[in-house]
Amino acid sequence: MKCRETCDRETLDVAKSKVTKNKDNAITRYFRETRAELRKVHWPTREESWNLTKIVVAVTVGMALVLGLLDYLFSITLKGIITGSAVAIGAAVVVAVIGVLVAMILHRQAA
Repeated sequence: MKCRETCDRETLDVAKSKVTKNKDNAITRYFRETRAELRKVHWPTREESWNLTKIVVAVTVGMALVLGLLDYLFSITLKGIITGSAVAIGAAVVVAVIGVLVAMILHRQAA
């Protein structure tokens, strides 16, 4: 008799858990899990955020300057090549040779 009561309780518990799982739809479960994950996040302080923002702005400005300079140099070189300037053609050859050498060195290091 005791086993039957225990088995019935276990069956009832399993049935309740299945009903509870079915009541939880995917959207509710998604928001609950998202909320739980957001509680685990280490949010930066105001000072950390400001320091990281300054780093991002500095790197962005630096890269913009470097890329702008490269664009300017390449445009001068291309204009020289189009007009037939020997200096521009020589500069283009030197840049091409350096580029090939750098690519070969990087390829060797990767292998």
